[in-house]
Amino acid sequence: MKKTLRQLIGLSEPIKSNPSQMSIFNMRSWLYRARHCLVAILSLMACAGSWAEFPERPILIVVPYPVGGATDTLSRVVGAKLGEILKTSVVIDNRAGGSGMIGLNAAARLPADGYTMFLGSVSDIAIFAAASPNTQPANLERDFTAVAGLASAPHILVVPTSLPVNDMDQLIVLLKKSPGTHNFASIGVATLSHLEGTILMRTTGVDIAHVPYRGGAQALQELIVGNTSLMFLSGPNAMPHVRSGRVKVLATASEQRLPMLPNVPTIAEAGIKGFSAPNRFGFYAAKDTPTKVIQILTRALEQVLDEPEVRSRLEQQGMLPKYIAPAEFNRQTTEDFQYFSDIVKRSKIRLE
Repeated sequence: MKKTLRQLIGLSEPIKSNPSQMSIFNMRSWLYRARHCLVAILSLMACAGSWAEFPERPILIVVPYPVGGATDTLSRVVGAKLGEILKTSVVIDNRAGGSGMIGLNAAARLPADGYTMFLGSVSDIAIFAAASPNTQPANLERDFTAVAGLASAPHILVVPTSLPVNDMDQLIVLLKKSPGTHNFASIGVATLSHLEGTILMRTTGVDIAHVPYRGGAQALQELIVGNTSLMFLSGPNAMPHVRSGRVKVLATASEQRLPMLPNVPTIAEAGIKGFSAPNRFGFYAAKDTPTKVIQILTRALEQVLDEPEVRSRLEQQGMLPKYIAPAEFNRQTTEDFQYFSDIVKRSKIRLE
């Protein structure tokens, strides 16, 4: 049954036409209720209006990596299309350093209003968190919530052309024949490329030393000249050297083959069981961001990944684009944190 405004504010009887017949107390009571009813109605209208109008200003995407890398490209390709869908500008803010922690801390200090999103690699932040637990002002699991998972960026395993192997079977035989005499390069201690070498040792029983370098460029050059025997790194960084014949690709650390390397098997296809090195990327917002705002962003990002042009651009960067809903991506984030934390602790990896 529909209620009149009089009933909604608590008056069971009509207001008498002659004000003199109403006591001052009743008049004040009615005015008090009417005012609060009006405030409630206006508040509801304001909330509905703000949700419908979001976004009213540019959206900021904090990227914890430098300009020009695969993650930066991901942010710009997705950001441009996101801006078209939401009819607003999208600004990319590169805050590189600390395995993603500098960008994460910067994003955590901004208002929880949906106008700031953090785009990050779960593996990098999870590994850093486990290796350096006392240097984290912000925490991805505690302070943020998933908006959408976008893609995975599996690493590939490369060896120098001078190494006499052409597949994973031959590599494992060679490494086991001379335990302790071979090594693997990484882009630094407590990075994904470091842990991937550690996981390879655990799943195959080989004995290889870890040689960390200051970044991928230096590590790759040392691999090319034969100072290291193998390395895990991103596909786009390795492909120019693969095409020139300076390195060989043996396998991909992914669940499925990469479109950019359709003839290269995954590590599982090469016969190595139990190897897992997920490298998922996605958007996060501050924990207290309004649910309705997150829903708007989530739907828009799902539309972005439906665009063939966007998917093609990401695949060219060695990524496997895949939309993942917030609840599932939160679950995957928790699993990845636990998985990498266990490996870091068992391997006694520490960042001082």
